Amino acid sequence: MNIFDIIGPVMIGPSSSHTAGAARIGKVCREILGEEVVKAEIGFCGSFAKTGKGHGTDKAIVAGLLGMNPDDERLADSFDIAKERGLQWSISEINLSRAHPNTAKLKLTGKNGKQCAVQGSSIGGGNIIITNVNEMETSFNGGADTLIIPHKDISGMIASVTSQMAFAGINIGNFKLNRPHKGFQAVMTMEIDGTISDDAVAHLAALPHIDSVVLLRAHKNEEV
Repeated sequence: MNIFDIIGPVMIGPSSSHTAGAARIGKVCREILGEEVVKAEIGFCGSFAKTGKGHGTDKAIVAGLLGMNPDDERLADSFDIAKERGLQWSISEINLSRAHPNTAKLKLTGKNGKQCAVQGSSIGGGNIIITNVNEMETSFNGGADTLIIPHKDISGMIASVTSQMAFAGINIGNFKLNRPHKGFQAVMTMEIDGTISDDAVAHLAALPHIDSVVLLRAHKNEEV
């Protein structure tokens, strides 16, 4: 464990779990969408729903959707900035079975019409875990460069992707595959040791039957 995971992140707001974590969830969701967010339906579950407003969770998650980090001094003004940028959002209380107490589920629409649905939880100290992308289970925390690769569920896809990564000298630290139904869409999630270049991502995206390749660069807790 890093010492800054114990101390907590540099942030604006009263709570690392309700404020810094919420901002990170919002920013990761924006990165998964891959373009500017114009509409966000935000559902808060558990403690996020009950005490989030007092901790600034609502403003923090909107700030993340605007691309702000937890230590951004504009976080408290995120609602006004969102209105200026044309971001429409709604926040409601939702019930999710077996979800972490600090959980948010977001449905996003981007400026070019892209859509995504993401569920994530703030697990303490500003750290997060993303557990669902587009109704497919996953598990990553943003602490390492992470690839999310939706693809057609056909024979040889895993070998095709991992062979390309081996050729590029990229080591996979953690791998997860989810496919709700055999033969339709599946998604690979891979946390990478070190970093991955934009060229390597482009080569992966060019492989047959790959829908897209989303690269989430690692976030690091800032030193205090």
